[in-house]
Amino acid sequence: MGYAPIQRLIDNGTAWQMEGSTGRLAMSMLKSGACFLPKKAFYDAYGNKVPSRDELQEGTTGTIQNSINYYNNIYERI
Repeated sequence: MGYAPIQRLIDNGTAWQMEGSTGRLAMSMLKSGACFLPKKAFYDAYGNKVPSRDELQEGTTGTIQNSINYYNNIYERI
């Protein structure tokens, strides 16, 4: 699955309601910076809050700045 489909699942909260492997993939992409959290918080299937990107410290997992850093690093390697 590519970045865009996972980003859509993160944006609409579906990633946190699907089977575990989907949520783990979404988290992996958030940690790397390939994807970012939406402006809306969601809850996972267990009732744990998945924060919005605005609730996080800038540059940390799930923020736009983390994604900017990720993609800048890719372009620097090309």
